[in-house]
Amino acid sequence: MKGVILAGGVGSRLTPLTEITNKHLLPVGKEPMIWHPVRQLVGAGIAEILVVTSTHHMGSVVQSLGSGKRFGCEFTYRVQEEAGGIAHALALAAAFSAGEPIVVLLGDNVFEYSIRPHVDDFRRQQNGARVLLKEVGDPERFGVAALDEKVIVSIEEKPARPRTNYAVVGCYMYDARVFEIIGRTAKSARGEYEITTVNNIYIADRQLEYGFVKGRWTDAGTFESFMEASRLLLELNNQIRT
Repeated sequence: MKGVILAGGVGSRLTPLTEITNKHLLPVGKEPMIWHPVRQLVGAGIAEILVVTSTHHMGSVVQSLGSGKRFGCEFTYRVQEEAGGIAHALALAAAFSAGEPIVVLLGDNVFEYSIRPHVDDFRRQQNGARVLLKEVGDPERFGVAALDEKVIVSIEEKPARPRTNYAVVGCYMYDARVFEIIGRTAKSARGEYEITTVNNIYIADRQLEYGFVKGRWTDAGTFESFMEASRLLLELNNQIRT
């Protein structure tokens, strides 16, 4: 199993902090934000990690992360030359995955507890995908899952009127089929290749499992959530609860 960290984008909601640096290099607690997903993947037993970031900040990201020796892993890097959505960025991992299952983390997502139990659940799956859900107060900012007893029946991207408060957070797990699925998706009305579209295809095939996030979580995408992430990791001394 391999890991992918998506750390592209321009971070416009955090302007002017992101005018001269990548959002994922901003400090949360005592470390750059991108160190947290690295620690999550390594803590889940994943040592081969691809980092996808933008052209402008690749040098700074490599300077911060290096080869991976500091973290006990090995990094590969790819450049996303234009912003095209999460699925577009994930498509760059096709050759890296080499047919293995992958765990994908968005570089601005911060979790209080280790994702390892969810990764272990995914390891026990024969195929398909797995997502993580968290009940939030502002579901309209996220992909929102509609549940029917024990299955997800649909995911709606940033709905004006959410059917539930269960946000799909930035941790996705996929079998090798994900790249074939991405290859046949179309751009959304927002002009992006949406990961929600990919997840809904897995739902249609009855191959999407899910788990609930334990403890606190934030996406650090706004000033308010960025400060929340920093407070959380400062409280934890940038460690992850098990």
